Amino acid sequence: MYESYYGFTERPFQLSPDPRFFFATSHHQRALSYLQYGLNQGEGFIVITGPIGTGKTTIARNLLATIGDEKIVAAQLVTTKLSPDELLELVAAEFKIPLKGNSKADVLRSIETFLISLHKQGKRALLLVDEAQNLPPETIEELRMLSNFQLDDKPLIQSFLLGQEELKDIIQAPNMEQFRQRIIASAHLKPLSIKEVKDYIIHRLQQAGCKKESLFSDKAFEAIHQKTLGVPRKINIFVDRLLLFGFLEELTCFGIDAINEVALEMSGELTGSLSSQILQNDQNSTSKSQQVAIAPNEDIENIKNILKEVEEILESNIKQKIKMTRYVDKLLKQKSRQHAKEQIEEE
Repeated sequence: MYESYYGFTERPFQLSPDPRFFFATSHHQRALSYLQYGLNQGEGFIVITGPIGTGKTTIARNLLATIGDEKIVAAQLVTTKLSPDELLELVAAEFKIPLKGNSKADVLRSIETFLISLHKQGKRALLLVDEAQNLPPETIEELRMLSNFQLDDKPLIQSFLLGQEELKDIIQAPNMEQFRQRIIASAHLKPLSIKEVKDYIIHRLQQAGCKKESLFSDKAFEAIHQKTLGVPRKINIFVDRLLLFGFLEELTCFGIDAINEVALEMSGELTGSLSSQILQNDQNSTSKSQQVAIAPNEDIENIKNILKEVEEILESNIKQKIKMTRYVDKLLKQKSRQHAKEQIEEE
């Protein structure tokens, strides 16, 4: 939508992790260094934790894209709540291991045979487990058991775990002592500082071909940090919407007013509280309507607040529709001018 208007070759703030846009803050660089160190060691577990949206998956993708070692055969799992047996089956599937039976023993034998064949070729397996906080303790323990596959005193498979902060609580439980002893390094990602937010945004803009250096003021970067709390995923969502807003409003640079207006429109999206509250109110609409006639003053005030919130949402939606209509109108005008130009050139 806004790419050509701002001279981008592509959207700079897409949500899908892309190693080309990887930006290493001090925390991210430390985590990446630990992962690379773990690769060089060839044994033990590396654990990377961090809040939602701080870039754990991006780090994993960046590592896989930059391994450059033909001796490492890597697979990545994005887990749900898997049982130990389900985990083994998923590991086999990701490594494309043919199974010779359906029992757990059959699956383990197939995995061991595959790992031994890699070892004979001078290769080893690397398993990246993303969203590892979803795994029950007994399934994480199964990962430890996989690390017991060895030949010539060398582990045949190595695992890296990436997960949200709850993963630390799981690993620190008393019954996970054996697993903790296999961890050779761990890192915890944090949200970006104001300076890192500025560097992050400029980096992604440059990767997308932006030539303009003054698209955002220093005050604008501070405001974006305040609105997103320095979480990379929220920054991507917010700045992407900000650029669309700038395109619709034909802005050449962004100041505090534009940021505040977009933040107001997205307040429910950034926190998630407004949308969930409306859903809850919808679910309970029948019971609330039955209580209106006998509601005390406090309930009447609550109902007024709810109606006010609904009114604000409707007003915001109307504004969005107006902007989208203007956007479509602008595209049609651009197409019309382009068509007229082509006809003149043909003549």
